[in-house]
Amino acid sequence: MSRRRLPSLARASLATRLLVAALLVILISLPLAGLGLAHHFRASTTAAFDERLEALLNVVVAGVRYDEVEQRLLHERSLGDPRFEQVFSGWYWQISDGADRVLVSRSLWDQRLPVQPASGPEVRDATGPRGVVLRLIERDIRLAPLEVPLHVGVAVSREGLDAELARFSRLLVLSLLGLALLLLAALAAQVRWALAPLRRLQANLRDVENGEAERLDTRLPGELSRLAGAINAVLARDRRLMERARHAAGNLAHALKTPVSVLTTQADGLDEPQRERMKAELRRIDEAVRHHLARASAAGDTGLHRPSRCLEVLAPVLEGLGRMAERRGIRLSPALPEEMMVRMDPQDLQELIGNLLENALRWATSRVILGGRSEAGGSWLEVEDDGPGMSEAQRHQAMARGARLDEVCSGSGLGLAIVADLVALHGGRLSLDRSRLGGLAVRVWLPAAPLAEIGPPDR
Repeated sequence: MSRRRLPSLARASLATRLLVAALLVILISLPLAGLGLAHHFRASTTAAFDERLEALLNVVVAGVRYDEVEQRLLHERSLGDPRFEQVFSGWYWQISDGADRVLVSRSLWDQRLPVQPASGPEVRDATGPRGVVLRLIERDIRLAPLEVPLHVGVAVSREGLDAELARFSRLLVLSLLGLALLLLAALAAQVRWALAPLRRLQANLRDVENGEAERLDTRLPGELSRLAGAINAVLARDRRLMERARHAAGNLAHALKTPVSVLTTQADGLDEPQRERMKAELRRIDEAVRHHLARASAAGDTGLHRPSRCLEVLAPVLEGLGRMAERRGIRLSPALPEEMMVRMDPQDLQELIGNLLENALRWATSRVILGGRSEAGGSWLEVEDDGPGMSEAQRHQAMARGARLDEVCSGSGLGLAIVADLVALHGGRLSLDRSRLGGLAVRVWLPAAPLAEIGPPDR
């Protein structure tokens, strides 16, 4: 599972990467800050509570005296809090010598606080009456004329202190959550604003790919403006090279056409078998010239065209080949959906389907079907006939060496090589299979985005 997740993370968008990084920083920093604030608040609040206990302890110590006549301890000073007079109120004080002399607040009633010797004020938690957790401060003092030290303690219930700490913790958690959401929203807005030029550049690239624009908009931030300018330079250079190559191929073809025609005329004056051999070689030269001329004309701005409606583009081809099929007694059946769109230069699409239909009509006995359908990511085109077809070995051989589909039949078709070149130039796939009619089925898959690295779906 981890190996499958890594590619998706590696291909995540820049916005996703920035938001994930910000989320990680927030998830690490805010809890640490919250723990620090909670610890500081707990320490300062507890210290303030202990200082109050120490002040009460000093009042208790200042008010204690020993009555020598009655031989008992007395406390003559009020602590100023009525809770020391309420039974089991959680506010207690106690004075004892560790033996029989014990003086306690009215609130302690018949209960006693746990005693531990303490030379100076010491604070600790202890369990008091009814199992209530108390915050206890205690110390030992010497009171004349007693020979043994007295142990003085003041205890207050931790309920108020714990409630205040819990209330602060809740408020802190809610505040940090609100801060985290606010930071994420601010970071999301910042990321969206910062990456807006990249989205514009992406939209420009999509327009160029769809054939709706010829160059990228360079009105971008400095870094992206230079990148867009470099891409525009590459696009312009590629167009110039393609145009130059097409012109060179066309000039070469036209330059060879006249000498080939002259040699063909002169070959008619030769005797057999020299005449037939000469004409065969001249036909090979003529087909080679036409082959490379067609390839050069097809090598245009593939992937930079708008989608074409198949039936509209192929209407002239179907009309012309339909008349040819009628003369041969073959029924040509177009079965293309009315709304089917293909991203391909109209001339290239006509060249592609025209070659396949001409070959099918040459081999068909009575019927040829042109079908197609659109799918997610691309479109299928299929030409089937009811001719003799090809064996599996012949299909593999034809695809492997780019052979002509009509190489054993007379004709002037450019063959499978032109079809394969056109399909490859537009990022598609070509396959040969057995037709449902009994002959050959040629299937072509053309992607909806020829510049994207996607493959045909399984049939």
